[in-house]
Amino acid sequence: MVETMNDITNTLLTYLIHNRIIDETSAAKIKDEIKQNSHKVLGEILLENNFFTKEDLLILVIEFFKKGYLNLEDVNANFAIESEKFLQALAKNLNYEYLDLDSIDIDYRLASKLPFAQLKKYKALPIHEDEINIFVALKDPLDINAQEGVQRIFPRKLLKVIIAEPSQIDKYLIKMELGESIKGLIGEIRKEITSSAAENPQESSGILKLIEIILKTSILARASDIHIEPTENNCIVRSRIDGMLTETFIFDKDIYPPLASRMKLLSNMDIAEKRKPQDGRFSATILGREYDFRISALPTINGESIVIRILDKSKVMIKIEDLGMQPATYAKFAQAMRTPYGIIFVTGPTGSGKTTTLYAALNAIKSVQSKIITVEDPVEYQLNLTQQVQVNEKANLTFASALRSILRQDPDIIMIGEVRDTETLRIAVQAALTGHLVFSTLHTNDAISAVTRVVDMGIEPYLISGSLIAIEAQRLVRKLCPYCKTKYTLPKTALDEIQAMLPEDYQFYKHNGCEKCSQTGYLGREMISEILPISEKISSMIAQGASKSEIKEQAIKEGFCDMYQDGITRAAKGITSLDEIARVAKG
Repeated sequence: MVETMNDITNTLLTYLIHNRIIDETSAAKIKDEIKQNSHKVLGEILLENNFFTKEDLLILVIEFFKKGYLNLEDVNANFAIESEKFLQALAKNLNYEYLDLDSIDIDYRLASKLPFAQLKKYKALPIHEDEINIFVALKDPLDINAQEGVQRIFPRKLLKVIIAEPSQIDKYLIKMELGESIKGLIGEIRKEITSSAAENPQESSGILKLIEIILKTSILARASDIHIEPTENNCIVRSRIDGMLTETFIFDKDIYPPLASRMKLLSNMDIAEKRKPQDGRFSATILGREYDFRISALPTINGESIVIRILDKSKVMIKIEDLGMQPATYAKFAQAMRTPYGIIFVTGPTGSGKTTTLYAALNAIKSVQSKIITVEDPVEYQLNLTQQVQVNEKANLTFASALRSILRQDPDIIMIGEVRDTETLRIAVQAALTGHLVFSTLHTNDAISAVTRVVDMGIEPYLISGSLIAIEAQRLVRKLCPYCKTKYTLPKTALDEIQAMLPEDYQFYKHNGCEKCSQTGYLGREMISEILPISEKISSMIAQGASKSEIKEQAIKEGFCDMYQDGITRAAKGITSLDEIARVAKG
């Protein structure tokens, strides 16, 4: 297989000359243009010089692929054709079916009946079967030996080749290999299901071992949440790693009921109640460390969807200077925290690290001299020198009612887990105006939107202007894997758009994928943020009912740096990719 871009270019140009599609003068011109415009790919140059239409170029690339001149990575790198579009066209050309494996429910019972070593050898993934045909996705659909080998495995069925993204086939084969490693345990659970242990799931040791494996695998993979979901044919376990869901295990549907029952027993839920949502929590020692797990069960059409939040105290109890704020942003936030009274809002979507930021802030300012009380739903981690109140709607202990009582407890600092309604917000504002430092979170897209959101919730602008100290907004972006990231030259058009935000020395990188990062190209997450300190001028503008754009204009004059700019700076330093910044923050 051809390895370098120059080799690919030379091979393809030789082919085009030999078949009289272009002459040698044109080939020399194309080579020269590639040298002068290193950011351009071969496909772009062939199109710009009117050698091909897009359709003709796609047909030509398919021919090169079939002849073995190109692999899928070469197609993406040299012709800028999306792999999905290319595979769909290839499937049509070969008269095969194309499938997006992530969008279908694969029947894993088919693969479980076969020797996995054979499937791995032929890189074949059985999808489903009918009375006549067996549908199998092949990583190399042009490999005749693989087709014949798979056909021998299914002698009574007619093989129908499916074309799919090779990375998807690899991913599902890895999941099946993981499933193979716990086949003995699944067999043990099945015996217990048919025996008296099924009547008392708490006595089922096999299920307990399976739960431990699921928790251990997810914790080793740095997951924040575990999703256990029943489908029509299977039970799927997915883990949220660096903010993205990835499949970890796939079991047959019969494993799901005892697994769900045992999870509910562990977290003190009612195992007989399957029609209402339930919440619970449990603790366990995994890999020698104590973890708390918060669990939620939600009825769906195929059973109950179970989501487990992994709570690791060491991850959240970090110093505020280690959160990853830019030095200027950190200085403004630290100054706001030293203010004796007022409100500091931390904003962002769910899962953007707001709670971690609030805990880090409280950890930095707590002391024997200050009384700190928090109202949370739920209390995720226990803090020293802090009185934490758990919201309980059934007992009528809401954010608002808890806040009223807290103000009679003579606090210095109050932390409100989330401002959900006008009543809570009004009490918080009054607390700030009467000499308390209040921390809270809001769900807004950026810092400046929080001002208009608070006004929209019915609080008078003059009260807001008198109580607001600062608003910090944040998101979490995935960091590029240091083991496999590669340097990347940005196309001129894209570079021109962000040129004004770039530091003097910059180098962009793109993600690839290796064993260290589970083929994702990313390893860990970092915060991008923006902070809006409420200056006297901005406070006066809020009181006068200024619009969001007017406030932003003034903030920029005072040195405001938004999240997108923060993200571009991090991408320019090679910490993350531009794709990730575009996914998380608006330009």
